[in-house]
Order: sequence, then structure tokens, then C-alpha cells
Amino acid sequence: METKDYLKDIQDIKQMMAQSTQFISLSGLSGILAGLYALCGAVVVNFLIDNHHAEFITLESTTFKQIIAVAIVVLVLSLITAYFLTAKKAKKVGEKVWNPSSKRLLINFCIPLFTGGILALLLLRHGVYGLIAPITLIFYGLACVNASKYTLRDVRYLGITEIILGLIAVEYSGYGLYVWIVGFGICHIVYGAVMYYKYDRN
Repeated sequence: METKDYLKDIQDIKQMMAQSTQFISLSGLSGILAGLYALCGAVVVNFLIDNHHAEFITLESTTFKQIIAVAIVVLVLSLITAYFLTAKKAKKVGEKVWNPSSKRLLINFCIPLFTGGILALLLLRHGVYGLIAPITLIFYGLACVNASKYTLRDVRYLGITEIILGLIAVEYSGYGLYVWIVGFGICHIVYGAVMYYKYDRN
């Protein structure tokens, strides 16, 4: 009987230690909505590209500026949605949305993400458009893998998937937009649904 009690105590201690180092309030629903935003943004971008009359889209063109505007809108909507739904979930489970675990999560997520963003801007500046989709997918995947140590393990699998898709997009550079749609749209919806089913329903 005492052995069972000791084992239970050890399990409780391990659970408490895991909770103290991991931010577990990420919202699966925010992932689903981020995927939907990305799909809507991709539809708009595809429309803009189809209606661009010149042979190439340059940095100075109106079409390029409109594409950047769409990307910013999708990003801002995704971030706002993620914050509010995660804050709501954190409050529900009695966890602070801004604590040492979430700080470590954010720092480890942002380092690869900002690096990839800067690299993408440099590639744009030098006219290397074909690698923009692969770079954003790969570095976003690296950001997810890097941050997964401080949150739900499912984020790691999402990151690995994004990295693989990014490498595929390098090989098939002409289909970058479609691979981007799969990575940021469909994958977010699928992984968000899985996380919602596993962690959020109760």
C-alpha cells in the first residue's frame, strides 16, 4: 500500500514539474482560425496575381504592396485571435497567460521566426521570389520545434511538418503558393482540430 502511495506522489511531483516548465494553455481553436485566415488570404493573393497585368511582380508594383497588406492582415488577425483564445483558456484552467513558461515559449519561438522573416525580406530585396514560400515555411517550422519544449508536444509535430513542406517547396518552387496554403492553411486547421479535440473540449 505504501509503495503505491510513493509511486502516486512521484507521479504528482513529475506532473507539477512539467506544468511549471510548460505553457499548456495554447488554444486549438486559434490554430483552426489561423488556418482559415491563411486560406482566405491565399485566395485573395491568388486573385491579385491572376489580375496582375505585367509579366513580373516587382517590389514597387501595386500588386506586391497589396500582397504584403494581405499577409499583414492575416498575421495580425491570427495573433489577436491566438492571444484572446489562449488568455480565455488560461483563465479557465487557472494559469496566467504571461508567466515564466510563456515567456520562454515566446522567446524560443520568435528567434527562428524573426530570423526567417529578415531572410525573406533580404531575398525579396534581391529579387529571389521563388524561395520566399519555402523560407517562411522552414523557419516557421523551426520556430515551432524550438518552442515545443515549453508547450504541448503537438506543436513539435506541426513544426516538423512545416519544415518538410518547406523543403518540398524548394524542389517544386513553381508551386510555392500551393505548398504555402497546405502549410499555413490546412496544417493549422488539422493540428488545431487535433489539439482542440485532445485538450480543449473539457
